Amino acid sequence: MNQKSHIYDISLPITPQLPTWPGDPRIELHRISKMAEGADANVTHISATVHIGTHVDAPCHFLGDEATGVESLDLSVLTGPARVVELHPAGDAISADDLRAADIPSGTTRLLLKTPNSALWARREAAFHEDFLALDADAAQWVVDQGIRLVGVDYLSVAPFRDPIPTHRILLQAGVIPLEGLNLAAVSPGEYLLYCLPLNIPGSDGAPARAILITPSEA
Repeated sequence: MNQKSHIYDISLPITPQLPTWPGDPRIELHRISKMAEGADANVTHISATVHIGTHVDAPCHFLGDEATGVESLDLSVLTGPARVVELHPAGDAISADDLRAADIPSGTTRLLLKTPNSALWARREAAFHEDFLALDADAAQWVVDQGIRLVGVDYLSVAPFRDPIPTHRILLQAGVIPLEGLNLAAVSPGEYLLYCLPLNIPGSDGAPARAILITPSEA
């Protein structure tokens, strides 16, 4: 019997209630043309940074203006087989030891990390949580050493709130794409197909993305 594949939308809805990085402007959505007021069409204006909700980081985000923007990201890395791994770190960050203990198969190209962060999205928490779980510098180096090309996390940064620079620089210098702001609350660990398409904003240090996981169909 054939089992149909299932699609999981793992991207966060972009609304004014969505948490944003402290110091960044809040998301604003404003209807500037309204059919109810006689306009021919409804038109909405959006104001936000490019690092809202589910998004990718480009090299120039932490490597400077001489590094490439989001248009340079390899779409073949942003689409393809991905492994979801669930972690419950004992410490306040994801360490290299946590990743080693997860038995991540050799040859994994796209790694998505489900942690207790995802419960925040399930509860629709509107406040920003500074104590979210993310990769410390040693974990980032482990990702690079394993040849992983994309690492996804279930909060708004791949790096800890109080020390964001080392993790980002290690990953971006090695060409690893950080995919941030995933909602993996409804996703079980395992193998999926990832489709992640960030907006094509030339020169930008990041871009919002729509990301989905598809379970492979089974015969």
